[in-house]
Amino acid sequence: MSATTPAAPAAIQPVIVTPDVDRLQAFYRDLLGAEEFTRVPEEGPVFFLGLRLGDSELGIVADKGVATGTPTRILLSIVVKDVDQLLDRVAPLGGKVLGPANDMPWGHRVAHIEDPDGNAVNLTQPI
Repeated sequence: MSATTPAAPAAIQPVIVTPDVDRLQAFYRDLLGAEEFTRVPEEGPVFFLGLRLGDSELGIVADKGVATGTPTRILLSIVVKDVDQLLDRVAPLGGKVLGPANDMPWGHRVAHIEDPDGNAVNLTQPI
């Protein structure tokens, strides 16, 4: 590697900033089985929560002043085993289904949803 070539990142971890860490943790846990693997600080009100979803990680950061429901330019795309099976669970967990799942020409079935904060999420399944 030359002096001008940067090192490749080891991993990228998306992080969601939210006024309600507990609500988002419950949504991703109950919908997708996300498991907490780190909490900062360990005691008292949480600032950062790390969730593990399969081989991936998702961070949640507390900020009581952040607005939710605002348009975003980034979305989470999460590969799941059965998109259709999950859709009925989204609304009861505080999210919103934006339409039915569709088979895409690139070989995936995709459903567009929003988490309880209004963040764009694609549930995608290889077909």
